[in-house]
Amino acid sequence: MDRRKFLKQSSLASSLFFVPSFVKAFEQVASSSLGYKRLVIIQLSGGNDGLNTVIPFRNDLYYKERPTLAIPRNDIIKLTDEVGLNPNLTPLKRLYDDGHLSIINNVGYPNPVRSHFRSMDIWQTATDSDKYLQSGWLGRYLDHYGKHPHSAIEIDESLSLAMKGETMNAIATQDPKAFYNLSKDPYFKNIHNHQNDVHLSEHNLGYLYKSMIAAQSSAKYIYETSKTVSTSIEYPNNPFGKQLKTTAQFINSGIDTKVFYGSLNGFDTHVNQLNTQKRLLKNYADGMEAFVQDLKDNDTFKDTLILTFSEFGRRVKQNASVGTDHGTANNVFIIGDQLKEQGLYNKMASLSDLDDNGDLKFEIDFRTIYATVLNKWLDVNDEKILNKSFKQLDFI
Repeated sequence: MDRRKFLKQSSLASSLFFVPSFVKAFEQVASSSLGYKRLVIIQLSGGNDGLNTVIPFRNDLYYKERPTLAIPRNDIIKLTDEVGLNPNLTPLKRLYDDGHLSIINNVGYPNPVRSHFRSMDIWQTATDSDKYLQSGWLGRYLDHYGKHPHSAIEIDESLSLAMKGETMNAIATQDPKAFYNLSKDPYFKNIHNHQNDVHLSEHNLGYLYKSMIAAQSSAKYIYETSKTVSTSIEYPNNPFGKQLKTTAQFINSGIDTKVFYGSLNGFDTHVNQLNTQKRLLKNYADGMEAFVQDLKDNDTFKDTLILTFSEFGRRVKQNASVGTDHGTANNVFIIGDQLKEQGLYNKMASLSDLDDNGDLKFEIDFRTIYATVLNKWLDVNDEKILNKSFKQLDFI
């Protein structure tokens, strides 16, 4: 196989996401180094309006700044005498009552950026707002503690920056059977027959061949392991529900994967926010309740931690289009069976002490949440992955 043919046909393997390291590197980490606990990350893309998600319904400023966008007091699901949930989050209230939900308020980072792409990069790389990295925080977790590409899986057709390491990338797939069928394409057999060709080293393509072979092996393992389980739980019939159903299938099958990544898109609500956010929050909450029940039924919930974030919150004041513009601090949801701090982890942000742009002032650096999850849940060196030491929180 010549170089030109390889480059032309490599598009067939696009969903395997080449891993820039030799296969032997995967074998140098003992299987015990990743432990048994699993982390599920859910990204609410577009910037969810946290103030209409976790609502300070006793604060008159909330209604003053949002005369037509604020949620009526009588509709809000009360958590305390002052704070409640959006009425479309009833399933989360049940998780809250069961002690499975911790809500961390005012999460952000210094010198916030209101660009979707840049802010998402900051959250996914876990770096300062004035620094740029090509590797994500979960990718670096794989670099140090992974042993194969499927140590982390994104339930999507493409791989987020968060899941790309310096020497290892995660696997991205929405359908384990389709992923496996792709890996059986005759092209891959041809690759296997040519992996030791001398010209590969000359063109610096050898590692790609070896990486594709490793990914092919992962595809077979993922499919053959996950197909052994099924569920009787009825998930919402939408793309997010299907993501969660696939994730539960992976977890309940006992697949050797420690990190899963999913997303729910559409939260950039500049115009007519109420109906859009209503639909999206309902999709999130209904899907999450089915997901948790599926894990409980298979006795895997106790070993699973779910973290939900969005790249930023929205402005306190509604705009002229009955929506909200890009803001800063936001809430983060932690769902699990082993939470040390359930309910509201901290107080809501002040609505009277805003920054110069009319945004909430952040209190908790999102990287302290990452550091806590890495250190206390995945039992790894968080400083090695985040390239800096951060304070540990107490939610687990």
